[in-house]
Amino acid sequence: MNKNKISAITVILILLGFATLYFNNGAVNQAPNISINTIDGERIALSSLKGRPALVTFWATDCPSCIKEIPHLKAIHADYAAKDVSIIAIAMKHDRLDHVIAMTESKKLPYKVALDPTGDAAKAFGDVRLTPTTFLIAPDSSIAMQKLGVFDEQKMRQRLDQLLDKS
Repeated sequence: MNKNKISAITVILILLGFATLYFNNGAVNQAPNISINTIDGERIALSSLKGRPALVTFWATDCPSCIKEIPHLKAIHADYAAKDVSIIAIAMKHDRLDHVIAMTESKKLPYKVALDPTGDAAKAFGDVRLTPTTFLIAPDSSIAMQKLGVFDEQKMRQRLDQLLDKS
């Protein structure tokens, strides 16, 4: 190989390495060891969820896709709560408490709704900025799936069933 081809290949490999770092920057492999406060005043340590699957979704009351996703979350909650699967919806820091409470009441959300007034939870999950962003946490606290946008309910159920079969 001549020097020009070697140089070009080297540059491409370096750029691919930087692109991988850049696009993987928001990815997390383990659920962060954080605690969050629900709108009901309950403090939940994510470490307390270890040993069972959980869904953590970042949402906002002004997000149409988040509102579209609510029926999926409610249906999963109805079918999996008895199997000890937790769902926690974390409102983004820009969301006002009164808006979160109003939406929770109007949509009759049966799962835990938490606030992230400082944005620390979003940062801990890889600097979540877009909603909805959903994380499926495996019983060992690893991130089994991360989805930006509305998740596919059937695929989520399949993944939950797989995790429950293993635990």
